Amino acid sequence: MQSGHPAKRAVSASIERRPAPEAPQAKKFTRWATWASLFVVFALVCRVLDGIKERWYILNPPFLHELAQDAVATYPDDTANIINHIVTNLTATYGSKYINPRQDEWVFNNAGGAMGAMYVIHASITEYLIIFGTPLGTEGHTGRHTADDYFHILEGEQWAYSPPSLKKEVYGPGSVHHLPRGTVKQYKMHENCFALEYARGWIPLMLPFGFADSLTSTLDLPTLWDTVYITGREMIRNLMFGKI
Repeated sequence: MQSGHPAKRAVSASIERRPAPEAPQAKKFTRWATWASLFVVFALVCRVLDGIKERWYILNPPFLHELAQDAVATYPDDTANIINHIVTNLTATYGSKYINPRQDEWVFNNAGGAMGAMYVIHASITEYLIIFGTPLGTEGHTGRHTADDYFHILEGEQWAYSPPSLKKEVYGPGSVHHLPRGTVKQYKMHENCFALEYARGWIPLMLPFGFADSLTSTLDLPTLWDTVYITGREMIRNLMFGKI
């Protein structure tokens, strides 16, 4: 009769040593506190990186404006030679490791309801430089971006509009349309309008705007693939040379 008592006492002791289960509310609070802490750390990192991003820029807006004006003056209404003049000078200035010299590498681009074609001259984490335009004309939404955008008109004319103004903005060859970071406009490119577009800021955060129409409207997956491939290739290539 007494031989069973030690086993009962051992079982009772093990039950007593087992920790009490954590309350569901305490688990929920711990989980939310962890996510909140991670968010704060992420926000602080983003703030620090945003404050030092200028050290990674290599392209210069005044230089690009001067180069665009020189190309327009040298080859008026000759888009092919204007582009060649720009790319040749950029390659001589910055080197082929930062500039994509493939001037026949054009892809369609649908973004914000507008459609045209683009040639990616440079793409990195903090900058991109492209030729964008169409001989047919187009109209759309600029998008609200995490980068400043400089639209240098090479041929044709671009109109832009932003309320509460009731007047349109007009940009012709040799002029630059600056869209500050975080702002938005309606824009229209008339027939035979091409531009040198330069953006500086966080370029990956602009890409969803550039891809959205292909995924939700045109469903042109081959063009989307070409865009992703070229952009990714240039970003990775620049990273390999230390260009963020």
